[in-house]
Amino acid sequence: MEPAVATAGEGQRFKRIPRQAWSGNLELGPLLNESLDHWPHLNELVQCYKADFVKDDCKYGHYESVASPSFQNQIFEGPDTDIETELQLCNARHSKSEDATEDDTPSTSGRQIYETESSGSSSKVHCSLSPLPAYEAAFDWENERSLIFGQRVPESIPAISNSGLKITVKVLSLSFQAGLVEPFSGTICLYNRDRRERLSEDFYFHMLPTDMQDQGSLDRRGVFSLDAPSPSVCLLIQLEKAATEEGGVTPSVYSRKEPVHLAEKEKQKLQVWSRIMPYKESFAWAMIPLFESNRAGGLSDAASPSSPLAPSLSGSSSQDSIVDPISKLALDGKVNHYSSGSSVIVEISNLNKVKESYIEDSLQDPKRKVHKPVKGVLRLEVEKLHDDHNDVDNASEGGSMANDLNDAGDINNGRSNRSSFDGIHSSVNSIAIAKKDAHHNGHTSNAENVDNFQAFDFRVLTRSEPFSQLFHCLYVYPLTVSLSRKRNLFVRVELRKDDSDIRKPPLEAVHPRERNTMLQKWGHTQIAVGTRMASYHDEVKISLPALLTPQHHLVFTFFHVDLQMKLEAPKPVIIGYSVLPLSTHIQLLSDVSLPILRELVPHYLQESGKERMDYLEDGKTVFRLRLRLCSSLFPINERIRDFFVEYDRHTLHTSPPWGSELLEAINSLKNVESTALLQFLQPILNMLLHLIGDGGETLQVAAFRAMVNILTRVQQESSDGAERNRFLINYVDFAFDDFGDRQAPVYPGLTTVWGSLARSKAKGYRVGPVYDDVLAMAWFFLELIVKSMGLEQSRLFYHNLPLGEDVPPLQLKEGVFRCIMQLFDCLLTEVHERCKKGLSLAKRLNSTLAFFCYDLLSIIEPRQVFELVSLYMDKFAGVCQSVLHDCKLTFLQIICDHDLFVEMPGRDPSDRNYLSSVLIQEIFLTLDHDDLSQRAKAARILVVLICKHEFDARYQKSEDKLYIAQLYFPLIGQILDEMPVFYNLNAIEKREVLVVILQIVRNLDDATLIKAWQQSIARTRLFFKLLEECIIHFEHNKTGDNMLLGASSRSPDVEHPASPKYSERLSPSVNTYLSEASRHEIRPQGTPENGYMWNRVSPQLSSPNQPYSLREALAQAQSSRIGSTARALRESLHPVLRQKMELWEENLSTAVSLEVLGITEKFSVAAGARSITTDYAKLDCVTSILMGLLSRNQSLAFWKAFLPVVYNIFNVHGATLMARENDRFLKQIAFHLLRLAVFRNDSIRKRAVVGLQILVRNSFNYFKNTTRLRVMLTITLSELMSDVQVTQMKFDGSLEESGEARRLRKSLEEMADVRSKDLLKDCGLPVTALEAAPEGSSDNRWSWVEVKHLSKCLVQALDAGLEHALLGSVVTVDRYAAAEGFYKLAMAYAPVPDLHIMWLLHLCDAHQEMQSWAEAAQCAVAVAGVIMQALVGRNDAVWSKEHVASLRKICPIVNTDVSAEASAAEVEGYGASKLTVDSAVKYLQLANKLFTQAELYHFCASIQELIIPVYKSRRAYGQLAKCHTSLTNIYESILEQEASPIPFIDATYYRVGFYGERFGKLNKKEYVFREPRDVRLGDIMEKLSHIYEAKIDGSHTLHIIPDSRQVNADELQPGFCYLQITAVDPVMEDEDLGSRRERIFSLSTGTVRARVFDRFLFDTPFTKNGKTQGGLEDQWKRRTVLQTEGSFPALVNRLPVIKSESLEFSPVENAIGMIETRTAALRNELEEPRSSEGDQLPRLQSLQRILQGSVAVQVNSGVLSVCTAFLSGEPATRLRSQELQQLIAALLEFMAVCKRAIRVHFRLIGEEDQEFHTQLVNGFQSLTAELSHYIPAILSEL
Repeated sequence: MEPAVATAGEGQRFKRIPRQAWSGNLELGPLLNESLDHWPHLNELVQCYKADFVKDDCKYGHYESVASPSFQNQIFEGPDTDIETELQLCNARHSKSEDATEDDTPSTSGRQIYETESSGSSSKVHCSLSPLPAYEAAFDWENERSLIFGQRVPESIPAISNSGLKITVKVLSLSFQAGLVEPFSGTICLYNRDRRERLSEDFYFHMLPTDMQDQGSLDRRGVFSLDAPSPSVCLLIQLEKAATEEGGVTPSVYSRKEPVHLAEKEKQKLQVWSRIMPYKESFAWAMIPLFESNRAGGLSDAASPSSPLAPSLSGSSSQDSIVDPISKLALDGKVNHYSSGSSVIVEISNLNKVKESYIEDSLQDPKRKVHKPVKGVLRLEVEKLHDDHNDVDNASEGGSMANDLNDAGDINNGRSNRSSFDGIHSSVNSIAIAKKDAHHNGHTSNAENVDNFQAFDFRVLTRSEPFSQLFHCLYVYPLTVSLSRKRNLFVRVELRKDDSDIRKPPLEAVHPRERNTMLQKWGHTQIAVGTRMASYHDEVKISLPALLTPQHHLVFTFFHVDLQMKLEAPKPVIIGYSVLPLSTHIQLLSDVSLPILRELVPHYLQESGKERMDYLEDGKTVFRLRLRLCSSLFPINERIRDFFVEYDRHTLHTSPPWGSELLEAINSLKNVESTALLQFLQPILNMLLHLIGDGGETLQVAAFRAMVNILTRVQQESSDGAERNRFLINYVDFAFDDFGDRQAPVYPGLTTVWGSLARSKAKGYRVGPVYDDVLAMAWFFLELIVKSMGLEQSRLFYHNLPLGEDVPPLQLKEGVFRCIMQLFDCLLTEVHERCKKGLSLAKRLNSTLAFFCYDLLSIIEPRQVFELVSLYMDKFAGVCQSVLHDCKLTFLQIICDHDLFVEMPGRDPSDRNYLSSVLIQEIFLTLDHDDLSQRAKAARILVVLICKHEFDARYQKSEDKLYIAQLYFPLIGQILDEMPVFYNLNAIEKREVLVVILQIVRNLDDATLIKAWQQSIARTRLFFKLLEECIIHFEHNKTGDNMLLGASSRSPDVEHPASPKYSERLSPSVNTYLSEASRHEIRPQGTPENGYMWNRVSPQLSSPNQPYSLREALAQAQSSRIGSTARALRESLHPVLRQKMELWEENLSTAVSLEVLGITEKFSVAAGARSITTDYAKLDCVTSILMGLLSRNQSLAFWKAFLPVVYNIFNVHGATLMARENDRFLKQIAFHLLRLAVFRNDSIRKRAVVGLQILVRNSFNYFKNTTRLRVMLTITLSELMSDVQVTQMKFDGSLEESGEARRLRKSLEEMADVRSKDLLKDCGLPVTALEAAPEGSSDNRWSWVEVKHLSKCLVQALDAGLEHALLGSVVTVDRYAAAEGFYKLAMAYAPVPDLHIMWLLHLCDAHQEMQSWAEAAQCAVAVAGVIMQALVGRNDAVWSKEHVASLRKICPIVNTDVSAEASAAEVEGYGASKLTVDSAVKYLQLANKLFTQAELYHFCASIQELIIPVYKSRRAYGQLAKCHTSLTNIYESILEQEASPIPFIDATYYRVGFYGERFGKLNKKEYVFREPRDVRLGDIMEKLSHIYEAKIDGSHTLHIIPDSRQVNADELQPGFCYLQITAVDPVMEDEDLGSRRERIFSLSTGTVRARVFDRFLFDTPFTKNGKTQGGLEDQWKRRTVLQTEGSFPALVNRLPVIKSESLEFSPVENAIGMIETRTAALRNELEEPRSSEGDQLPRLQSLQRILQGSVAVQVNSGVLSVCTAFLSGEPATRLRSQELQQLIAALLEFMAVCKRAIRVHFRLIGEEDQEFHTQLVNGFQSLTAELSHYIPAILSEL
């Protein structure tokens, strides 16, 4: 097929395409060049076959798209990924290794990377990327159109023959063992060996001896056409050779004599004779089967390896052209073939020898005599061509998928190169030919070589399809002549015009065998040598005259060749003639037998002369021949011939004027048999249209009805399943030329006839079944009408049209347009009526009407078409029935697909595009419809249209895009007016609508947008709601775990299986594209055969019911409706496809986010200028979008663009955004910035840091400080800590700080880094971005000190949280650490009252679980303190600063400095709003209860005194009464404690030292632990061992240091852990720590004092002589005093020791101290005032106890031991006199007090204690006696 050539002759609209003649055949001229004017029907026929095709270029739309944008990989980082850096490293490595290929790049997301996003960032990035190309990445206009119901599919230009397969054969060589010496010739034809029937005419070839060979003679190829591969089809090759030998000619033909016996004269005759009549004898034959019998299923799997058409040739694809290289396989051991490129070289070695003449039919006879095979080889080159017609079908119906996937790199090839249908056609064609590359002999196989011989395909005559070429010839095959004696016989064939004179030359009508020679007067057969039964296998092809008359006939002359003639000049002897009149044998194929006449007399055809004729063989019919008539001019069908004759008579006005014969002929056409009707379809239609155009009314109606009848038959009888039959399409699209200006146009007549018929129907007349047929074929008539108008328009305006201007519209006559309106109205009514009955005809008719309007838009004035459209819309107004509404949508879909849709005018000159306004109205109406499929369809129509405009090469200028955006802008207005309609859509539909909205807004100018934002606050807010929906619906998430079977929103009319949803976010057509591509399993270019493609297992290997690829498995799952996750679906995709899809998704998501960001920035600028209507107090439009963007997964490109935009927005609207009303927004922004500060990717993390700095700057700018921001950041940090994983497991199972926590700390520290200027530059911000100077002032409020403080506070909070998290599972074991963890958190979150309180309460609960009541109470007091402080700060309570101070005495953590901070820092949802007097009272009461449980009653009293003022202010007397009762009870309890003889102890205290690396932070630290009073030293040792053994792994041992001496950590064994535990005593506030006395705790007498301790002591005895133990004289004492950080009871059970001091006492001081202590105890007992006499019992008991310990004889050891130690022997000499004096004085005083005590004892005792008293007295006396040895003075003292 040559590419279509537009010839000058029509306007731009029509293209003339020259018809191809049968290439290689002689011009059919001479006999047809007579004048045909007397035969109008012949004129019509010849015109029909010879005229150029006229093709309407606009009919099927014309679309040139721009190249699709190249998508870059968008990087989506998670907290723990850094794909950006990995890519940079990859690229660096890439550039180093030159030979590395793209595939080597390690991919982070499981797919290859194309390009990375450039690092340059700017707030204008959003201009670069549009969401639409990524959303509709596989947009293919052709494909989208093909889904419209009733879509017209173009047909390719009618080919010469519609066969599916063409084979070219070229003879390469013939070689024998001896070498080829003689010239050979032969024929090749296609032959069906089963039916023994020729399928094509003969292709002649000649072979010369090798030395005479000229290359040209062999270049010719025979081209044979085939319908479909079949094992019975073969090549029949018949070879013949010139009968010459060394000495000239083989004499055996001409003479029976041996050559040696020939006379000289005879030899000369022989020479002459052989020149005149060169004799060729049959030599050999062969049949080559083209296809193997076992695989003749169809094109795709026919052609076995052993047939010459190996898979490369007969397979259905012209692209997999390479067979196994040079596969040498034999067929029956005789045929070898080699392959080279796409052709196969066949070697035929099974040539069958022939010795006698034969007919083809007899070759396969089993009885036939078999001769030895010829020892030679014939080499042929066989090549398969795809027929053009077929290829175009593949291109149009097989979908564009095949092409799309061939190019993995080009994403959007669906859009590229779709210029026009012919474009596709020719490009496909060129592929088919280009693939046949150079062959082994260096010549390219040029299938289009003009020299090629196109063998006529005889099956053209039996096919039911219109003839498209002019052919008019007769093939004559003489078969046998049976005579009674042997002859050397040959037959001459000629065509004669009449029988008047045999001597007149015959017509030159016989086709020669040689190329490039003229037609000849006759043709000869071969000579049958010496036989009675002469057989022939020759083919004689005769051209016929245009009009066959009864006189035309064939004459056969029979010659006998003999040398025995007496004549001098050798001449064959005529032995007879046969005659065959042609008009008697009008059949396709006829076998005829004729008698042989001896002589031909003049007028031999006439019956009258028959008797006089002399016949051979008694007049028997001895001559058998076969005729094959091949004519597209001469119908075999008689009815058609009659019609032609009557048509001629009517046209030439030779028939009677009423023309009844013509009417009869027209009516009888309906009975013509279908093949004949189809073959002459085009001329018959032309003639009928001629009659409709200018016949009378009766004829018009008859012709119209006949035409309807014919069309209906054609549609039904040659149905190919399409709504529009391809033969009819070919007629309308190519053949119909409206008589090429030879006659008035057809459309007025056609509309009139049809219109009157329609009106008759409308009026209720009976019009018969023909009316339904008219409706079914309406498409044909309407397309004819349109083409007729178009042709007239082109002819009218072509000549006077300036170059480059469009053809003006055709002005229709008023009557014609009215007629069209009426016809349109009638047809609309039919659609309306029939639709309601649910007839499918109605929907087809609806599409037909739509295409009618579509076509008219290009031809007549568009406003006239709008009248038709308006008529349609009125008929289908509003939300009508579902079926009708669907029709309406299809109608609009078709019309709006018009090439010039965008440029259409309005109905009134002032209006904008009428069609677009109707479309928007209807689409919005549909979106409000309940029918899901229609909503989906409406959304799809919208998206496809927007895509079509967006990618249209004509509309790439910004002003064009703006114009289009303004056309569609009203749609956004409608959606904003009716938002529920939008919210009612499902996710897919929402995405479709949103992507359209984004595209419209993207192309709008700022002025239009601002105008839209000026209407009302609510409307502006709704606009931004839509943008929020965009963010939500196009968010990028890596896993698409939605269900497999999403509703498919492809055209609901076409029954598609729901296409599986590989991707949620991309357009439905992408999912269709992916499933198509998966089905085709096409290997993209550039991937190796053995690459990572899915290799499909051979179907034979797998069991029949088991799917053999993952894809099939999925298909099965889908068909059986087994839901599967989208992830499995995605995994099932071919990696290249999956990669494409993910690339599109990433880009879509990024583009949408950037687009929304860009719109928000425009809005911010407009709001800054106060030029729009919005809520300026909150700017909720901006804040909600920013929150939406921040909270979604975004790409790196987005983050780079985000920061400058946020900076600008804060610059303009900082005051509003930082205000209290926007707390929630600020908190969210802070939260997300902190979240991003955790990211591993440095680009993102840095931007987060700068983002935080921008917040700080705004805080300085508007509040002069960062207090409130600190609260905000502390809150968000606390929220973030629950999201971020701050710990990670180590190998040994313990926890450690995670990377996230480290990065967060780093970011928080970087916030306060003074060197951030470079960072600002990197982020695209000005260097001065952090300067906080309010307008009009130059002082910069930014303070690095404050920022550092802020940073420190946040890091502290982070560390506290981290520490708490690191405790992990240990919390249950180590309650101390747990409590400390809570305490640190509470302290870290102190700036935020809510959080502070929350952690304090956690701590309180933890203490209560441990039964540490005092600590729990302290927590409650602290909580109350926070609340009181806030209330006092707000001045709205009953308390004052004094009250806070008194509370601080109980709990020192309570801060007396009541600043405004707590109240200033109130944040929405946090802070003072929850801090009320009632909550303070609640926690005070809790503290009261807990202190009571701890028996610390004096604290309870202070707390009650804080509660009382509240009730006083409220006059709650009942509560006051309760309080006072409670106070009474408290004071009584205090009295009771004090009165107890056993001093009250509220707790025990232990000093614990930690030594060892494994203790971590505790190593080398000392703590004082407060334990319940019943915990002894052994208990706490056990408890702590248990805790720390659990913490320390097996490799370390825990030791307890048994004494309380000072530990030198360096002297301990490394690798061991040590605990030192010592009981300590609390130190009273006023206690003299330097006193040498021993401490007795109960000595602190009676005042109510708070038991608050922060100093502790313990005494350690030691000796200085190195002995571990010594006597009293060597025993020194060390007193250690510890100061803790804070006082007990505290919020925790242990406090670190911050200071340790020690005193040493000498042995004698020790001794004095011991004695003084006892003395003091006794004196204390004696002087204690007792209230009443009845109270003596407790006093007696304690007195007895002390006395017994002092004077009982057995206890002498105490005082006596002191005397023996210091007052005797050597130690006494060491004492200084002062010490001696003090010791003696102490002893004397002790004895005196004892004496007094014994007297008192005597007064108090009763009868029962007399004996005890006696013992005491005796003891005292003996003690005195003992002491007198050392102190003689004692006796006188006592």
